[in-house]
Amino acid sequence: MKSYAGRKNASYSGFVIPSDGRLFVSKPLWFNWETTIESFRQFIARCKVDEINKRIVLVLDNAPWHKKAKRLVEKEPEYQDIRDRMTFVSLPPYSPDLNPIEQVRRITRREKTHNHFWPDFTSLSTTLDSWFASLSNPNEKIRTLCSFKPN
Repeated sequence: MKSYAGRKNASYSGFVIPSDGRLFVSKPLWFNWETTIESFRQFIARCKVDEINKRIVLVLDNAPWHKKAKRLVEKEPEYQDIRDRMTFVSLPPYSPDLNPIEQVRRITRREKTHNHFWPDFTSLSTTLDSWFASLSNPNEKIRTLCSFKPN
């Protein structure tokens, strides 16, 4: 069995709009509260929700950097631009099935990374970048994966 003897990783921060299936992705070098807040701002800029009274409702899991970013955004004056556009919803612990972005992670693993070998890190990164780019326009795949239908 081939394997790559390295410990490199590709970090992606993702946002899904479940109503139309658009995926927004940024690539921070690592995850911390600063890169999380920066990804919030990038998402707001790319999302273009400019209509009056429209807000972005962002679902956050319990990652420590998400908790700190949320706490700072809700209290500190320099993050008023984010507060004006976003409302945060925190998931209960151990509930990834309720997080729309986890559905994207699951299908990415199944369709692109599970049981695949890349000879180098660049090949993996290129594969993921093109996969995520293909999901950046409204699409049925992500819309149906990330929309919850009542029973």
